[in-house]
Amino acid sequence: MELLERRRALIEGRLIEVVDGVDPETLSNEVRHVTLSGGKRVRPMVTILACETVGGTAEEAVDFGVGIELVHNASLVVDDIIDRSELRRGTTSAWAEFGYGPAIITSDGLLGEAFALFSTDPQATQVVAEAMVELGVGEATELSAQPTNEAEYMTLARRKTGALFRAAAELGAIAAGSDAFTVEAVGEYAERVGIAFQIRDDVLDAVADAEELGKPTGHDAALERPSVVQVTDLTPEEANERARREADRAIDALDRVDVVDRDARSYLQELAEFVVERER
Repeated sequence: MELLERRRALIEGRLIEVVDGVDPETLSNEVRHVTLSGGKRVRPMVTILACETVGGTAEEAVDFGVGIELVHNASLVVDDIIDRSELRRGTTSAWAEFGYGPAIITSDGLLGEAFALFSTDPQATQVVAEAMVELGVGEATELSAQPTNEAEYMTLARRKTGALFRAAAELGAIAAGSDAFTVEAVGEYAERVGIAFQIRDDVLDAVADAEELGKPTGHDAALERPSVVQVTDLTPEEANERARREADRAIDALDRVDVVDRDARSYLQELAEFVVERER
């Protein structure tokens, strides 16, 4: 766990450096509110662990990891506006704190800072751009052409959540100078972890306590959003089983990778197992 904390501290330190460099001060304060109010830092950890697994170092991957975290945070700002959610990570959401206009500008600022970090590598920029296209299609689908069955829901989960997870892992492999086969394998691992994460997130929204979760619950039902328990006949228990199946397939994808750092690889496996068991 000490090694994980060291990686997390590396991410937090670089994130603070990026936020402190944002101008003007008003925007910096808004970006700070969004990015430094908590968060699991799952995606940047995936970036660093994927990089180390295939032979790179945490330092080589940290900028890409921070970049994908900024993209993720930018998407959350928009999600909260769409959902009219006033709470995020146990504190006020960006629009509730600053208003709609400043929140949208904050999201734009986060994306700008992210792509400044990716701009050192054309392949990294392409990977994230493709993920954002998928995310945009997923968000649009959620609002206008909602899924009506399990297969359509899984496609939505892949686009809405799996795409950024895939990008996070692929960025790590790119930072390590990996070949296309390795980039694809770690990408599949992370995409399936992301889908499992989304399924579990939907279940928690349906059954968890809002105070323990750190954000409002029951939103999916109230807003008629395509939660796995809203658009399928699956019980929460059956949905959790679907999440576990995706996690198992993620680990299978990881088995195709030539592992250099076995400790980092073990952490990636633990993450796949954790996302289906988490309570918040």
